[in-house]
Amino acid sequence: MNSFAQYAGAVALIVAAPALAATHTIEPGEGAQERLQEALILAEPGDEIVLAAGRYALTDGLSLDVDGVTLRGAGMQQSVLDFTTQSGAGEGLLVTSDDVTLRDFAIENAKGDGIKSKGADQIIYDRIRVEWTNGPDAANGAYGIYPVEASHVLVQDSYVRGASDAGIYVGQSEQIIVRRNRVVENVAGIEIENSNFAEVTENLATQNTGGILVFDLPGLPKVGGGSVLVANNAIIENNTDNFAPEGNIVASVPAGTGVMVMANKGVHVQDNALINNVTSHVMLIAYTQEFDDERYQPRPVDVVVRGNIYGSGGSAPDFEGGELLAAALGGALPSILTDGLHQNLAIEDAVPVLSLGLTEVGQPFTSASPSMLNPVVAGDAPELARVTLPESMQARLK
Repeated sequence: MNSFAQYAGAVALIVAAPALAATHTIEPGEGAQERLQEALILAEPGDEIVLAAGRYALTDGLSLDVDGVTLRGAGMQQSVLDFTTQSGAGEGLLVTSDDVTLRDFAIENAKGDGIKSKGADQIIYDRIRVEWTNGPDAANGAYGIYPVEASHVLVQDSYVRGASDAGIYVGQSEQIIVRRNRVVENVAGIEIENSNFAEVTENLATQNTGGILVFDLPGLPKVGGGSVLVANNAIIENNTDNFAPEGNIVASVPAGTGVMVMANKGVHVQDNALINNVTSHVMLIAYTQEFDDERYQPRPVDVVVRGNIYGSGGSAPDFEGGELLAAALGGALPSILTDGLHQNLAIEDAVPVLSLGLTEVGQPFTSASPSMLNPVVAGDAPELARVTLPESMQARLK
């Protein structure tokens, strides 16, 4: 082979080979906004963007639309993206690409949501802190960690405080794991909405209005959520007054709610510690508003409650007529409360269960005909299928 042919062959190999992954390190200080956004735009699949330790004063939201990128800091207390002076009301960070890893940094005081990922499959949120440092406030952003419309979502070992809707919210998605997080002083600590095949495990939900919510709502592109496991969580003292802006669906969540299941199917609430939630440790309700979505069923169906540990609770129910009802029952509501509109409910825990005895969807609680239910075991409820992350996601966790 002549030298020209050898040269041409080498060039062809270089062109055909994938580019080597690069590491881009961003330092705080003057121009950090522009340097960081430029790195997010120019990154190639496989690249890592590293946030050096320090506080980054940012005046506008950030966005990422490149597959396979890792954004990594020095730790959730060390690398802080500070949006206190942000203009507009957008997210702190918006991700719209697949196979993204977000790790070891914080977002503070975003004017809108903290981090939103939309249509971002196989996304990992790992050791992320999202916080509104002024605490509960209706003017805070709605969602802290906010993945929607995705397949294979992992949120782990993270911390969210102060969200005016939900600290960690996963919506219209499937194959979801939310584990080992701390959610404090949000309206909803963790919310799984219109989603399928989710595991919410080993989290601490405390001082929220409601600890963990599993909802299904009408009128969204994806309706019919279900197969949700809520297990091995500590759900403690979720008694913060509801500070959601008026009109939000979570604005109706009573302060003092541990776990609330609304209009979802196949939800297992098991092996949790439920302590000092002053309305109800576990509440099962139907959707109460009018709807015209033919796909939608508004009742909780095939719910299993078993193996939980219950502390004190129910002493200050936050709904109309709740105080009188608690007084009539000796000063506190039972650990489990249903509006009576459930279908196929299996309660295997040996604790009192109160039904409000509603007979039609949309009836207010003031129409209640309360009665006590005995634990109901509807045979051996089948175990939910476990959520399995793809090998590529597992590799990114090592």
